[in-house]
Amino acid sequence: MSFWIINLFVPLLSFAIAGVSGIFLVPFLHRIKFGQPIKTEDGPQWHAKKQGTPTMGGFMFIISSIITAFAGYWIYRLRSGIDMTSKANHDSFYRLLACIVFSALFGLIGFIDDYLKVARKKNDGLTPWQKVAMQVVFAVGFLFVLSRTGDTSDCIDLGFWKTPSLGIFYHILMIPVIIYLTNAVNLTDGIDGLCGSVTLVSMLTFTVACAILRQEEISYFAMAVAGGCLGFLIWNLNPAKCFMGDTGSMFLGAAVTAVGLALHKHLLLLLVAMVYIIEALSVVIQVSYFKYTKKRSPDHQGKRIFKMTPIHHHFEMSGFSEYKIVITFSLAGIIFGTLGIILLRVFG
Repeated sequence: MSFWIINLFVPLLSFAIAGVSGIFLVPFLHRIKFGQPIKTEDGPQWHAKKQGTPTMGGFMFIISSIITAFAGYWIYRLRSGIDMTSKANHDSFYRLLACIVFSALFGLIGFIDDYLKVARKKNDGLTPWQKVAMQVVFAVGFLFVLSRTGDTSDCIDLGFWKTPSLGIFYHILMIPVIIYLTNAVNLTDGIDGLCGSVTLVSMLTFTVACAILRQEEISYFAMAVAGGCLGFLIWNLNPAKCFMGDTGSMFLGAAVTAVGLALHKHLLLLLVAMVYIIEALSVVIQVSYFKYTKKRSPDHQGKRIFKMTPIHHHFEMSGFSEYKIVITFSLAGIIFGTLGIILLRVFG
C-alpha cells in the first residue's frame, strides 16, 4: 500500500466511522434523554426550539479519530519498516500518543460537564474553576511529555523571529495558551455545524503543514480528526440532529492545540486558530467594555459593542443564517490557514 493511499485511507475511514456511528448514537441519545438544555440568555431567543436536541455527539469523531489515527500509524510503520529501536522514531510515536491522550482527557472534562448538565436538567455543569484545575493538570502533563520526546526547544517560534531561550518560562507561558485556545474552540460551538466546519479546515491545514515538516505521525491524527469532523457534520449541519456538546468541543480544542504545539510552530498555530481566537476575544472585549461603561456611566448602565457574543451570535442577530455564518467563518479559516502555510514555506 503506497503512502498516498494510506493518507487517503485515514480520513475516509474516519469519515465513514463517524458518519455511520451517528445512525446508532443519535437514537440512543434520544432514548436515554440526553438532550441539550438551552440557556436562551447565552444565545438568540429562537435557539430555544433546539431544546432537547441530543448532545455528546462528539463521541462520533472522538472514536473515529482515535481508531483511524492509530490504524494509519501502524500501517505506515509496517509499510515503511520503521526501526522502533531508534530514539527518534520511538519519540515520534509517543508525541502522537501524547496528542491523542491529551485530546481524550479534555474530551473527558467535556463529558463530565455534559453529563452534569443533563442530569441536573439545566445548563450548569462543572464550575469554571473545576474545569481550569483539570485543564492545568493535563496541560502540564502534555508539555512534560513533549519535552521528554524530543521537543527540547524552549523558545517561541514566530517564523520571522524566535524568542531567546525561555527555559521553564516557556512551559509556564504555554499553559494559559492551551487553556485559552481549548476554551476558545468550545465557545465556537454555538451554532449548527460551525465548530465542526472550522476545525475541519484547521486540521486540513495542519495536515499540509505536517507534510512540509515531514511529521508523518502527527499528520495521521490531524487527518483522522478532519475526517471525523466531516462525518459528524452529516448530523450537525443546520438543522442539527445532534450536538457535539462539550465532550466534542473540548476534544477538538485540545486536538488543535496539541498538534500546533507538537509541531512547535507557534505562528502557524496562531493563524490556524485565528477564528477561535477572535471568537473568544469578542467575549473578553464585550464583558470588559460592559463592566467599564457600567462603572463610568452615571446611571450604571453598561454598553455593548456587539449585539451578542461570541461573535457568531452577533452575525446571527444581524440577519446572517446559520449556513452563511458557517461558510463565512470557514472561508476565514481557509484564508488564515493558507497564510500560515505560505509563511511556513517562507520562514521554515
